[in-house]
Amino acid sequence: MCGIIGIYHKKEDVAGDIYDALIQVQHRGQDAAGIATWDKSKMSLHKEVGVVTEVFKTNESLSLEGNIGVGHVRYPTAGCSDASEAQPFYSANPVNISLAHNGTLTNSEKIKADLLKTHFCQFNTRSDSEVLLNLFSYELYKTNFRTLNYSHVFSALKNVYRQCEGGYAVAMIVAGVGIVAFRDPNGIRPLVIGKSGSSYMVASESAALSALGYSFERDVKPGEAIIISESGELLKKQCYKKSDHTPCLFEFVYFSRPDSTIDSISVHKSRLRMGDYLGDKILKEYGHLDIDVVIPIPDTSRTSAMQVAHKLDIKYREGFIKNRYIGRTFIMPGQSIRKRSVAHKLSPIEIEFKNKNVLLVDDSIVRGNTSKKIIEMVRNNGAKKVFFASAAPPIRYQNVYGIDMPATKELVAHNRTVKQVERFIGADTLIYQNLEDLKLSAHIGNKKIKRFEDSVFTGEYCAGSVTKDFLKHLENSRIDSSKKQ
Repeated sequence: MCGIIGIYHKKEDVAGDIYDALIQVQHRGQDAAGIATWDKSKMSLHKEVGVVTEVFKTNESLSLEGNIGVGHVRYPTAGCSDASEAQPFYSANPVNISLAHNGTLTNSEKIKADLLKTHFCQFNTRSDSEVLLNLFSYELYKTNFRTLNYSHVFSALKNVYRQCEGGYAVAMIVAGVGIVAFRDPNGIRPLVIGKSGSSYMVASESAALSALGYSFERDVKPGEAIIISESGELLKKQCYKKSDHTPCLFEFVYFSRPDSTIDSISVHKSRLRMGDYLGDKILKEYGHLDIDVVIPIPDTSRTSAMQVAHKLDIKYREGFIKNRYIGRTFIMPGQSIRKRSVAHKLSPIEIEFKNKNVLLVDDSIVRGNTSKKIIEMVRNNGAKKVFFASAAPPIRYQNVYGIDMPATKELVAHNRTVKQVERFIGADTLIYQNLEDLKLSAHIGNKKIKRFEDSVFTGEYCAGSVTKDFLKHLENSRIDSSKKQ
């Protein structure tokens, strides 16, 4: 998962505002960050491994000139964790282009092989984002433009859509045109646009817009491309018309900020509904449990946990102090690192656990090791019984559209029953959300959306030809031992 930003100002430099906006989407990627700007004559770029405040810690790193720019925060879903693969990516052929990409192309190897045959492109990384940049550059070149205009960009993008499979949202600078942003035909990855006076912003989440004082205009439609021209004109075109809107369900479970709205669905309200449905399930099927207190595992699960407590009419308490300087553990590269991070990340408040039957609520269970460690901590602080509830159903399959889920064999629920997972994490009782209730939690917010991308729960992939060979290759690339190498 990554976060992308694009900003246009009429006259002022944009680097400082892009920096502020990237901080608002920092939760979407902690591996690397970068900003590219354009001042009608020169492309400026600064990117490096690290979080935003580390990458841009000097005045020089933010002295990028230009009133048009794009920014990116990354954790690696394709390629490797290296400064060379930090974004935005840059090309000067056929014009200056800088690209920031969130998502994964499931057929990037085929596209890359085809591009290499043209002798037009060269590749310096294993990133599918570089493939996407080269594909657009080549399609733009093929328009045979003399004076580049908007029609050439839209024409090139139609061919990009025709060839690309997977989930993707993109913001890029095209010299002589402006900011170009587009979203995959299924709308799997989110992308929104906002306005403030004569300024425009595109972003992965609406929370970035509101934080910088932009009014939310709308979501970029699936298969739609927009251009914010160098003169501040907004243009749009539906470049791919056969679209089936299937946004990623896991955005609402875990990734997106609660103050964001995605495809007209409030993330906060969807998580409230997750808590309501989970509470109803506990009342109906687990009413025999003698629960003294409901405690969330911070941060994402707080909203759902509060509603579970409300439904059960049981007191809600904060039982953990979180160290906010530790990143998200399920995307960390090695199991030993994750185990240390859990211990450093959460400190239990003993008085909230001692001599109590505790219901812990988390947003989801991925590898299960974090849940296991937390349950051990709770027992060590005197809890009599530890019940564990997940606001999401069992995660049994890897994601292929931009979420760096572990290899399938490393997912605790893969080929395990609920009882087996319960024993693995050490809970007295384990309760999972029903998939239909999870989908309903989001669907109520926008009833026009009939389907969601839910492959991590079902193993059914809605975009691209996801073959067994592709999944096997992805599996091998995601196991911890491969990442260490």
